[in-house]
Amino acid sequence: MKYLIASDVHGSAYYCEKLIKALEREGADKVILLGDILYHGPRNDLPKDYAPKSVIAMLNPLKDKLLCVRGNCDSEVDQMVLNFPILAEYALLSCGEKTVFITHGHVWNTENLPPMAEGDILLHGHTHVPKCIQTCNITYINPGSVSIPKEDSPHSYMTFENGKFLWKDLDGTEYMSYSI
Repeated sequence: MKYLIASDVHGSAYYCEKLIKALEREGADKVILLGDILYHGPRNDLPKDYAPKSVIAMLNPLKDKLLCVRGNCDSEVDQMVLNFPILAEYALLSCGEKTVFITHGHVWNTENLPPMAEGDILLHGHTHVPKCIQTCNITYINPGSVSIPKEDSPHSYMTFENGKFLWKDLDGTEYMSYSI
């Protein structure tokens, strides 16, 4: 199973379209969206081609491929227009003896760890900065942001297949990897 993992689209039709092209190029079986899908939030500038209705139209046809968790900018109003669930606080992905705890990052993060076993993986977005660090006996992984990257990071996503995470810019150029 190949996963494409992305976070923080923030209503950008321009970057959502690039993400869908990446999905087609990657041939991923499933897409994990780590929240902040439609709204840009009061702390962020408007992303390029901010058009939540266009993002809705692009993502709804992919409903059978999507696994999403709620971001701090996602709401019940957003859920009313999306044909796939987005309001779960977290999801778990079993990877052999390790578990990947999937969340947005505004509640569960390295400062407030969820219940996890030693060696498990905490996967979240929220910071808009790609990361892979060992902390508190777990691995913290962040794909960065599709539409509003921070700290001079690229507009990015990740893939996960056969125990390997690959960070890529939206053109598909790999810039970081981690194997479990």
